[in-house]
Amino acid sequence: MKLSDFYFELPEELIAQKPAGIRGQDRLMLLNRETGQVQHLSMDDLPDLISPDTLMVFNNSKVRRSRCYGIKISEIEGQGGRERVSGREREFMFLNQMTPEGNLWHTMVKGAKKVKAGNKYRFTDGSIGRIIAHENDEGSEFRTIEFDSRLDDDWFGRNGHIPLPPYIRREDDDTDSERYQTVYAKETGSSACPTAGLHFTEEMFRRLDAKGIERVFVTLHVGLGTFLPVRTENIEEHKMHEEVYTIPFDVAEKINAAKKAGRPILAVGTTSVRTLESASDENGFVKGGSSATHIFMYPGYKFKCVNQMFTNFHTPESTLIMLVSAFAGREHILNAYQKAVEQKYHFFSYGDCMLIK
Repeated sequence: MKLSDFYFELPEELIAQKPAGIRGQDRLMLLNRETGQVQHLSMDDLPDLISPDTLMVFNNSKVRRSRCYGIKISEIEGQGGRERVSGREREFMFLNQMTPEGNLWHTMVKGAKKVKAGNKYRFTDGSIGRIIAHENDEGSEFRTIEFDSRLDDDWFGRNGHIPLPPYIRREDDDTDSERYQTVYAKETGSSACPTAGLHFTEEMFRRLDAKGIERVFVTLHVGLGTFLPVRTENIEEHKMHEEVYTIPFDVAEKINAAKKAGRPILAVGTTSVRTLESASDENGFVKGGSSATHIFMYPGYKFKCVNQMFTNFHTPESTLIMLVSAFAGREHILNAYQKAVEQKYHFFSYGDCMLIK
């Protein structure tokens, strides 16, 4: 299939730049994956759309303040190792630590061509990182950076910004610290938010509980596999980057029991879908534990575990719109997206949502 098969026109004013005034007060489109029929509803209607025997699966990964800015420094010759600023500020997206010590990190850098091995960068709190040559970085936007000590959550708290996606054309603010994070986020490690979960509140969980709807949590740390764009016209040539996931053993048991009983498995977000499908055998039973996945789902993929999906509206030509197209059919998805544009739904991370069943 071609990349252009997943393109759709989207007016820029429909790309949500800020979260809704109150969390959970969003529009919801219900899409029938068999017929393509859509209904225009609201998030408030969700508990009435889910049968009590459904098992809901959420991704509890927490967003790290992973966008950091460093200024290039160099030593002044003959000045006893004194350093001076010798370049402008450079943006680093910290993706994952590469050693157990936590001082060596894989990053994505804006203007990476000018970021050479041996360069040193001073970050906000004065800590200094040095670019290390790594064979996989050559000719790419990625760089490996080494520090003298571990980068922990406190370091990212001092130096980092909320990693808002590029289509949100503003700097992050205090609101994003709360709203670009799910209310159930627990395990720090994502470089982007698993945004389908942003629509859920404690009140919504109480309403789901009142119906007896069971929920469990898995973890997939969102990284390049989710948000890196497809750059090949033939989508089958696209290579997914690896992302790490964990399914606790007791959660795997609950998922498998539900599957055996024929209960619906509703994955909240594409990252939950990728976790479940990556860990599934051909019968849809999942294996507990931690692993890594580079699964790429596009039309033709046969889903083994997931029966229903709750998700946001995704960017044109992305691996995510390919995933939902694999689940509900490309024509149904593009038709639903066209209706969403006509009805002026808000799109992407801070936008509205869709239930596909």
